[in-house]
Amino acid sequence: QVQLVEVGGGLVQAGGSLRLSCAASGRPFSRLNMGWFRQAPGKERELVATIARSGDTYTADSVKGRFTISRDNSKNTLYLQMNSLKPEDTAVYYCAARDSSVYYEFRIRSIDYSYWGQGTQVTVSS
Repeated sequence: QVQLVEVGGGLVQAGGSLRLSCAASGRPFSRLNMGWFRQAPGKERELVATIARSGDTYTADSVKGRFTISRDNSKNTLYLQMNSLKPEDTAVYYCAARDSSVYYEFRIRSIDYSYWGQGTQVTVSS
């Protein structure tokens, strides 16, 4: 089992920045493919960004150039730096993890992730 705890959400004005953190425990962090997803009211959960064990990343087009995913294996922590926030970024943000035997692999579907955090609310006001 992997336990994931997100922190860093909150209320911010459009154009502002937030950094989300996700602390992981229960498995060697370096063996996990990690991801950030979000879900807005009335919408399906969607991928924001994912990072492989190697550090290779994939970022959704909707946030590319504004959001950056990163990981610190020494701290067992995943990050999401969010800049130039827009009202449409308002959602509950979830940290997710999956066991990965392939060093460079990442997955973009939520169904591929086995472990989820409780979520943290991000609200962007206009």
